[in-house]
Amino acid sequence: MTYLAVLTYPNIDPIAFEWGPISIKWYGIAYLAGLMLGWLYIRRLITTPKLWYGDKPPLTLERIDDLLIYMTIGIIVGGRLGQVFLYDPEYYYANPVEIFQVWKGGMSFHGAVIAIALLLVLFAKVYKVSLLSVADLVCTASPFGLFFGRVANFINSEHWGRVTDSAMGMVFPNGGPEPRHPSQLYEAVLEGLVMLVIMRIATHHLFGLKRPGLVTGIWMVWYAIARGICEFFREPEVGHFLNIGPFTAGQVYCVPMLLLGCYLIWNARQPEASGKAVP
Repeated sequence: MTYLAVLTYPNIDPIAFEWGPISIKWYGIAYLAGLMLGWLYIRRLITTPKLWYGDKPPLTLERIDDLLIYMTIGIIVGGRLGQVFLYDPEYYYANPVEIFQVWKGGMSFHGAVIAIALLLVLFAKVYKVSLLSVADLVCTASPFGLFFGRVANFINSEHWGRVTDSAMGMVFPNGGPEPRHPSQLYEAVLEGLVMLVIMRIATHHLFGLKRPGLVTGIWMVWYAIARGICEFFREPEVGHFLNIGPFTAGQVYCVPMLLLGCYLIWNARQPEASGKAVP
């Protein structure tokens, strides 16, 4: 096969810093950056009264700090367990010790979503706040983590794309000799940067935070679309039972998100959804 062009993989060392036996990896830095920027962004939204119905945010700044703890647990625990049970059960059953070695990579977005959803239900009950409003806040902050997480996948040379003869082809260190799509970067753009713009429009131009659930619905629909597009360029999980014809497990897992997102958008647009008329 003759390739038109091949981009050079930068081959960035996954370890950002080392001090003797202690090493800090870009993967961990990416997650920390996503969480911290998301936390700061939510705080900014909470301190912008005009975005909320009656100029009254549903949470205090103190509660946002508590929310950060819930989100951190959901992302780490849910993301890892999702990878174990949704994508690589046979591997981890054979190598159970590696389940705890999160620094090596291997985190499932859909697993993290499930865990976060469950923790949000708990958070809403504990602090007696609107579940949908809290979910809206989390969704507005998620693009930071999605962007940095996909960049970390690229640095780790994991979740690379399908073999291609296009000018976007890139040879990954552990992806064989053939050029592949840098699908992690496609996802970083669509799931991260484009999502951030969409969320900004939803909150600051459509004033979606005044209708609990609307922002979450928009987020779910766009994520399902973005992930669905990127999966056509990403190498499917080998042997996964949900790889059906041209569709991948990642796309199948997005179908419930798409349907639930459409429902939340429809429900949030109904006057009786919150019992409040939005000016």
